Amino acid sequence: RREELGVELERTQRQSNLERAAEIQYGELVELGKVLEAKEGELERVQAEGSLLSEEVTAAEIAEIVSKWTGVPISKMLEGEQEKLLHMEDQLRARVIGQDDALTAVSAAVRRARAGLQDPDRPIGSFIFLGPTGVGKTELAKAASAFLEAPLIRLQCYEGLDESRALYEWKYGKQLLYTQLLRDKLSGMLADTDSLEQSMERLGDLGDAFYSDTFLEPRPLLRALRADEPVVLLIDEIDKADQEFEAFLLELLSDFQISIPEMGTVKARHQPLVFLTSNDQRELSDALKRRCLHLYIPYPDAALERRILAERVPELGEQLRDQLVAFIQHLREQDMKKLPAISETLDWARALVLLHADTLEPELVEQTLALVLKNEQDVALARDLLPHWFRKPRSA
Repeated sequence: RREELGVELERTQRQSNLERAAEIQYGELVELGKVLEAKEGELERVQAEGSLLSEEVTAAEIAEIVSKWTGVPISKMLEGEQEKLLHMEDQLRARVIGQDDALTAVSAAVRRARAGLQDPDRPIGSFIFLGPTGVGKTELAKAASAFLEAPLIRLQCYEGLDESRALYEWKYGKQLLYTQLLRDKLSGMLADTDSLEQSMERLGDLGDAFYSDTFLEPRPLLRALRADEPVVLLIDEIDKADQEFEAFLLELLSDFQISIPEMGTVKARHQPLVFLTSNDQRELSDALKRRCLHLYIPYPDAALERRILAERVPELGEQLRDQLVAFIQHLREQDMKKLPAISETLDWARALVLLHADTLEPELVEQTLALVLKNEQDVALARDLLPHWFRKPRSA
């Protein structure tokens, strides 16, 4: 019945039949909600008295049923999942090169969770990856999400971010519109009341309809809490947020539940895998570091950068690859506002392939420097370095 009313509500809203929409939203659905709440209370009492009924079907129960259908032993059915988890590092390494410590830590946390060894009231794992921009911190979260086939929910931090913007917002425009539409209907409802107390009691029967899911706009953190399946939660560039938000986040990671004043406490339905990234623009609190496993991901050295280029841009010739990496490594030794990251190295390599370049020449470097350096002062400094760099002897 609730689904039918929901479909009818959507249809009446599309048809601009606002009077009928209001009757459904604030009349029939409210009453149905009370009935469902009473039934849920009755179910809880039955379960508390020792009933063996369960509202949730576990993976083991599903495997047992399918095993009976197919005749395949449960151990064989779960073997594929076990084998997949045992080789999780190898699968992640196909997307994230040169971050073995981080891959091992994430894989171990996932295996502990699947084995039922982690605290059920805590996230599967909480990690802080520190390091300069563009070294693959965010890519690691995306790779884990793809491997686990779990939705990735991303919160991009910025200066001035507060908990309300990270959790939820109320659709004030929609609330105001519904208030105006219901004005006449409310007048009719209160016409036979004789006092303010009676009017307030009559309105109280409607419940806090304007502070319900209909008018709630969930933001990333609330979406992660209310997700119907385990998710990967990426909190990107936490160092851009202020310390007040960091303190709130610490509380969230501790209990993984939050309170919405108008709706009560919301507890995570499933424990997520949490990634925080930081570009080290400010020092994070010791408390947050203790709550999470933190790892530093630096710029790649020359050998690793050549390896990444060989994997990601295989069309690039070996000689040009060596020259390109040597030049990038030289730039990172300079005093620049923003040093080139591996993402810029890859962009530059792909551009050189499209230009059919075979070797790195001064004119070619000067024409394509904007792909590597994003600051004009850095570009000017690099141009001044070109004559000296191309004169000095280098091994191929």
